[in-house]
Amino acid sequence: MWDSHNVSTITCTDGLVLPCWQPLENVPLVDKIGRGLLYFFFMAFLFIGVSIVSDRFMAAIEVITSLEREVSVRKPNGEKQIVVVRVWNETVANLTLMALGSSAPEILLSVIEIYARGFTAGELGPGTIVGSAAYNLFVIIALCVSVIPNGEVRKIKHLGVFFVTATWSIFAYVWLYMILSVFSPGVVQVWEGLVTFLFFPCTVITAYAADRNIHKYIKKEYRMNKRGVIVQAEGADNLELGHSELLVLDDVHEDIKQEYITTLKELRHQNPHTDIDVLEKMAHEMLLNKGPKSRAFYRIQATRKLMGSGDLMRRISERAQSDLSEVKAELQRESGLNEFTQSGSRVCFDPSKYTVLESCGQFEVRVVRSGNLDAPLSVDYTTEDGTAQAGSDYVKAKGSLQFNPGEQEKSITLEVIDDDVFEPDEHFYVRLCSTQPGGSLGFPILATVIILDDDHGGLFKFEAQNHELVESVGTYELKVVRCSGARGRVILPFHTEDGTAKNGKEYEAQRGELIFENNESEKVIELTIIEEDSYEKDVLFYVQLGEPQMSGDEIATLATEAEKKRPEERTEREQIAIMGKPRLGEITRAQIRIKESKEFKNTVDKLVQRANASLLIGTSSWKEQFVEALTVSSSDEDDQKAPSKLDYFMHFLTIFWKIMFAFVPPTDIFKGYLCFVVSIFCIGVVTAVIGDVASHFGATLGIRDTVTAIVFVALGTSIPDTFASKVAAINDKHADASVGNVTGSNAVNVFLGIGVAWSIAAIYHGVNGNYFNVDPGNLAFSVTIFCTEAAVAILILFVRRSKIVGGELGGPVCLKYFTSLVLFSLWVIYLVLSTLEAYGIIDGF
Repeated sequence: MWDSHNVSTITCTDGLVLPCWQPLENVPLVDKIGRGLLYFFFMAFLFIGVSIVSDRFMAAIEVITSLEREVSVRKPNGEKQIVVVRVWNETVANLTLMALGSSAPEILLSVIEIYARGFTAGELGPGTIVGSAAYNLFVIIALCVSVIPNGEVRKIKHLGVFFVTATWSIFAYVWLYMILSVFSPGVVQVWEGLVTFLFFPCTVITAYAADRNIHKYIKKEYRMNKRGVIVQAEGADNLELGHSELLVLDDVHEDIKQEYITTLKELRHQNPHTDIDVLEKMAHEMLLNKGPKSRAFYRIQATRKLMGSGDLMRRISERAQSDLSEVKAELQRESGLNEFTQSGSRVCFDPSKYTVLESCGQFEVRVVRSGNLDAPLSVDYTTEDGTAQAGSDYVKAKGSLQFNPGEQEKSITLEVIDDDVFEPDEHFYVRLCSTQPGGSLGFPILATVIILDDDHGGLFKFEAQNHELVESVGTYELKVVRCSGARGRVILPFHTEDGTAKNGKEYEAQRGELIFENNESEKVIELTIIEEDSYEKDVLFYVQLGEPQMSGDEIATLATEAEKKRPEERTEREQIAIMGKPRLGEITRAQIRIKESKEFKNTVDKLVQRANASLLIGTSSWKEQFVEALTVSSSDEDDQKAPSKLDYFMHFLTIFWKIMFAFVPPTDIFKGYLCFVVSIFCIGVVTAVIGDVASHFGATLGIRDTVTAIVFVALGTSIPDTFASKVAAINDKHADASVGNVTGSNAVNVFLGIGVAWSIAAIYHGVNGNYFNVDPGNLAFSVTIFCTEAAVAILILFVRRSKIVGGELGGPVCLKYFTSLVLFSLWVIYLVLSTLEAYGIIDGF
């Protein structure tokens, strides 16, 4: 394609899609430069298109790798529980679908070039793969090292995975040199191509093993540890999962839960008077903002900002609100709570329990109406016997209440019959029977009336022995009741006692007295519960009642004096006074169990399931995609800002591609798989055109395909990844999304891009009785230079991880800029040496 002897002749061959620009002979220099510029701008325009469709592809991958499934786990008590887990392991996803998504243009370019050239070797595809690997390793990492804020450091979290993928990435290019120059110089045999491809699954398996620290494959069983974290037990069969022993559950959900809880605590402390729903929305928004995000998310975000489509992070506030609303509605449905609509009306008792003295005479029971108050409503009621009998203990009542339009409350008047006979507490009921119009009865429709005898001091006790409450209750009112009498003023001491709940940590201790006045039957002890927003809390403390004492009463004084006498010396009046003294009932010690708020726990669980980037980048309809394609959005994180002139320029520059690829199926269809297939087909079509344009561009300006590949094509396909890695380096806590994936992607490029292409060509020629010839000259030299410099770059990263810096990215200002300069210099040296060798200025090998 390149002729150095005749500058007026263009040595060009028709491409797979585009024919050469005629004429090819006697072309003036000005025309050649003009054609070159047009090819260059057209190639840049195509790179924009492939970036946009690649992001649709990445969105599909993000949705696919976010798929979840239900598995059965075993709690420590043997109880089985169904939990939702990710299907894809993070490392496997990164090295397969994610790497394929970010490297699809390079891989497809290599495969398409083989087909377009009639299964003969070309320089553009392999050169782009090696050139892209050099750019990724040197330039992207150099940029990521320097953009970290001063004083901050980022470390690779999965170091074992990085070490494995770094080894494979260097070996991949060493292997290329071996099959080109050692095993069968100048010829790629079928086994060499197939082995190159098979190194891809080997890379995935070894990286997965490093991620899980697996030294031997063993059967595993899911269980739940003491903290409630889902883990695996070795050596036991897992009947629930069958063949899925290699599926491993990550603890990432536990980390996200703790992050959410901590964030909510801080927000509550900073905004003590803000409604809890608002705080939960703010916490979820921060969780989505700070949470771990995949390389796909950052890649899509970078492309959207560059193309005038706005910042993905602006979606977070809207997503946080919709997530919280959906979760609350889902929890409400699960608990069976249904709010009444405005179209209906409901009537019920409020409250549903009344305690009255035998001597009270008449009293009122309240009936309330909710919902639609515009229409009239009537409700029938009647009393029913319990232990109290109509006629002897109370007056039977039956009738109806009429609610006029706008009326919300009515009362039923009842009467208790007093007598002088001592008797235990009794009760009867009032029931709402029917309504007109019908179907308007709410809950509760039954009210209980307890009648207390007022002739004796009474028995004092708790209503119940066991009380279970949530830590978010704040103040809990523990009720103490006085039954079997309500005469006189009584002092009742009480105090709290620690159990597994400790004073000052889970609750505030109390010691004091309750004073029951004459005819008073109920008191409450206000317990202060300290909220920690604990996810798995279950602690106890106790409240103990002391002996009741009558105060300021003649009979109380008489009883006190009578107790000092022997029984046979007491008068009848003194015996009655002693019998009427207040006493403790059966339940004098209450057990208070504090648990985490079930609603809070369920809210956290459901929000954690939604805390992934696929919900932000996925699409649900073609309408949504076309609206996004036609809308200009500000690339600034401040959603109040109007789009800038640059945003409008980039929008109109890319609107053709946006509308074109809005026809790609949304990710919600067939769980993202249809979008995956259509997107990769579109990438192949655009890449085929890029290959032709790049080849014609080089031929027109007299640039070798090797140089075009490592400089222009590699740079064009890697620009989106550059911005994605930069954002990931700044925003992520770790360096995996920005740097850790580079080495894996480089290895995958060779094993898939060259392995598939050369396997197809070698098989084709083998079937036809020929050999697949590949000139080792330029590629072998380029590979050797890259491998040498790659080893130096990786060594630099490992040295930075030591105490010198403490992490691969960031660190002291001088040191981080020096590192970036060294890495960038390695890329420049690689380009210069490869270019000089391509033009024969220096000798290759």
